[in-house]
Amino acid sequence: MAIGFHQLEEKRLLTLSFYIAGAFVVIAFGFAIATHSGAILFDAAYSLIAFVMSMLTLKVANLVQRPDDDRFHFGYTAIEPTLNMFKSLIIIATCLYAVISSINSMLAGGHAADYDTGMFYGVIATLGCFATSLYMRFKGKNLVSDLVKVDAHTWLIDGVLSASILLAFILAYVLQSTQYGALAPFVDPVLLIVLGLAMLPVPAKILRDSLNEVINKAPPEAVSTVIEKKLKKTLGDVPYEHVEVRISKRGRDIYLLVHIIVDDAFSIATISELDAIRLKCEAEMREWEPAIIMDILFIQDPELAE
Repeated sequence: MAIGFHQLEEKRLLTLSFYIAGAFVVIAFGFAIATHSGAILFDAAYSLIAFVMSMLTLKVANLVQRPDDDRFHFGYTAIEPTLNMFKSLIIIATCLYAVISSINSMLAGGHAADYDTGMFYGVIATLGCFATSLYMRFKGKNLVSDLVKVDAHTWLIDGVLSASILLAFILAYVLQSTQYGALAPFVDPVLLIVLGLAMLPVPAKILRDSLNEVINKAPPEAVSTVIEKKLKKTLGDVPYEHVEVRISKRGRDIYLLVHIIVDDAFSIATISELDAIRLKCEAEMREWEPAIIMDILFIQDPELAE
């Protein structure tokens, strides 16, 4: 598929996410006021974060499509992991705040809510969030876009949050009519504590992966080995002693700095022959992985590759 299709599809998905997030903000805050539920208020705050982040994501999606210029010599793709890192930090802070406030609420005797209305909200929010996440995952599976992937993760987290609220409200509703009715006010804060702690691993992983890209850390050894093996296959006609490859991932781009240490049998008559090798190698690598960007240097002294 053409690159233009990927750009348009990415923008369409992110725009859809933006409008749905805006709708959920209004719905969630409305139900939070109606039910006096801290859990729904937390869900509303999460939706508000998703809405604000969607605005930034749309802006970044346009920026990363730009070619390099005088201000950004290596293009704008490094902004992508920076945004994802920022988004994950806000989600982590929100989860920790929810846990702390819920502990205080439990110490104060719990918090009652309108569980009937809360269950109705839980059904709407759960179905809506999971449907949005699945749709973005399905439509974005062939796109080279971390923005769409992280957005799908964000909706998945929101869906789990909404489903947990629904189950907790069902439990509280049942408890009200039993001899354990005094425990019902504790369901809402306990739910927030469980959700806040359970959700932390997902944004923590996004934060770790995004930070690795921001600081230009090399990908895992298993990934590097596959890339190096594929690269060496493209150099089958080139007599060399060793190939030194440095790899970094910046957003949707995978950058390779390749030093080919040639042996004595390597001989060329013109610079255009080197260009032909570079073009052939890069074409085969990009056919295998379109996100790859390469710089290839031919040297004879191994120290120059260090």
